[in-house]
Amino acid sequence: MRIFRGTPVSPGIAEGNVYLYQAFSCDVFESYVPEGREQEAFQAYQAAVHTADAELVAIIHSFAETDADKAKIFSAHREILDDEEIADEIRTAILDESKSADFAVDSVFTAFATLLSKAGDALIAARAADIRDVRNRVVRILHGEAEKNLSRLGAPAIVVAHDLLPSDTATLDKKNVLAIITEVGGTTSHSAILARSYGIPAILGVPEATNALPDGAYAAVDAITGEVYLEPDESSLQLLHQKRDAFAEDMQDASRYLAAEGRLADGTRIEIGLNIGSANDAGALRNCDFIGLFRTEFLYMQTDFLPDEEDQFEAYRRVLADAAGKPVTLRTLDIGGDKTLPGLSMPHEENPFLGNRALRLCLTHRDLFYTQLRAALRASVYGNLWLMFPMVGTLDDIRAAKEAVGEAQRQLESRGIPYDPKVRVGIMIEIPSIAIIADRAAQECDFASVGTNDLCQYLHAADRMNPQTEAYYQSFSPAMFRTLKLIFEAFAAAGKPVSVCGELAGNPQAAPALAGLGLRKFSMNASAVASVKRALSHFTLEQCRTIADQVCRQDTEADVKALLSNPFPI
Repeated sequence: MRIFRGTPVSPGIAEGNVYLYQAFSCDVFESYVPEGREQEAFQAYQAAVHTADAELVAIIHSFAETDADKAKIFSAHREILDDEEIADEIRTAILDESKSADFAVDSVFTAFATLLSKAGDALIAARAADIRDVRNRVVRILHGEAEKNLSRLGAPAIVVAHDLLPSDTATLDKKNVLAIITEVGGTTSHSAILARSYGIPAILGVPEATNALPDGAYAAVDAITGEVYLEPDESSLQLLHQKRDAFAEDMQDASRYLAAEGRLADGTRIEIGLNIGSANDAGALRNCDFIGLFRTEFLYMQTDFLPDEEDQFEAYRRVLADAAGKPVTLRTLDIGGDKTLPGLSMPHEENPFLGNRALRLCLTHRDLFYTQLRAALRASVYGNLWLMFPMVGTLDDIRAAKEAVGEAQRQLESRGIPYDPKVRVGIMIEIPSIAIIADRAAQECDFASVGTNDLCQYLHAADRMNPQTEAYYQSFSPAMFRTLKLIFEAFAAAGKPVSVCGELAGNPQAAPALAGLGLRKFSMNASAVASVKRALSHFTLEQCRTIADQVCRQDTEADVKALLSNPFPI
């Protein structure tokens, strides 16, 4: 037995076989076949196409009943695979130019992808990613590599990877993922957020995990304290089973609060919201008062091309209809930093977290922005839509975003398409510069939501994705709570609602302090709802205010955590 340690980011206990995930990546070099063996190379190509088609058919069938959108994506890949012009050029490259099968496939597919990527229409240009994906599939088969795909796991497994990109997690076969282990990432990385939202135990920042944990090996994961056991012995398994049972008992106790209203012990009402990443997640809203964060970027990440206005409209309409009149806060495209789009070419940036991301990116790519705004506004007639812009740093940003909404409204009016003119427009507060002038920002928008993940990162100058700066990323620091107090007081004075949708809102330990600072709207992943409701129910408003006052008087994060672990007596 060997034990490895990392950062526990989503609690739970799991055991099972390792599924080592390494996304296929292979360089193809210029090569030619000996004279007279061209037909043999062409037959190898045909066989690879046949195998690729069989893989795609199997994927389409697996998604046919559960996810029609994904099935449509892979149906488009079959059409590319069967494209006569591409096939003719590959045949010529092999039979007439003596290129090797993989070199011919790479040359032709790359040429087509490059041509499409230069198209003036963003939707056409985005299809280049589909062509590259089909290229990768055929080349992988020619190289004899087995398919590695997190969207279809054959059996329950512990997923081990260097990292999981948002594009990987967006299509994750969550019903078969027992636990997640990665070599990089921290408590607020998107792998961690996704794991918590699905209730999947996860440990990130495990050094050399992909080398130390072989594919198929038996392992146990303690994502409460952060240990990974490779080939655990019986005594270790027995202790883990006891810990698993105790954790399940605690979760069962918390579940008693799931359907209850969010209230403090004295009856003070606390609204509990839900963070979702797709239209399929809205079902959990029955235990919540609103959707405080609809992460629309996952709609973009589930495909290799940019979703058009109709696809987005349908997704947004569905969420609003499912919400049945409860507010739905739709965050516009939040791409950049650790999130990229397969269908959008983005230049390399030395520091993407401080670069052209989120609202900045949308204001740069106006057509992309207007497409999303039109789709959202069209959907607004089906429910209670609140529009929210991420990565706002100045009042100029707010005004530019509002102007873009106005332009999208005019575009719809010119087409005679209805929308709700009373849609609320708000901002995410993630950058200290806008937090400091929260009183002025409150005059420019209808509401705000605090994204504590990025706010903490920028406030402490600590990369939240870097395990080496984990100690500096202090979400419980006195500076964080003082900043939040400033924001809450500014919006309360303006009579505007403010919520927290970052991971801090889903932390039961922080809940009484946040309520004491003035927060009345918490938004979190579905897995945190019951625990936060339980935590809030134990304190009166007066007690919460006393806790908040004491938190803001502390010197260090360690002092704050010690205080909140046993807030009374103070």
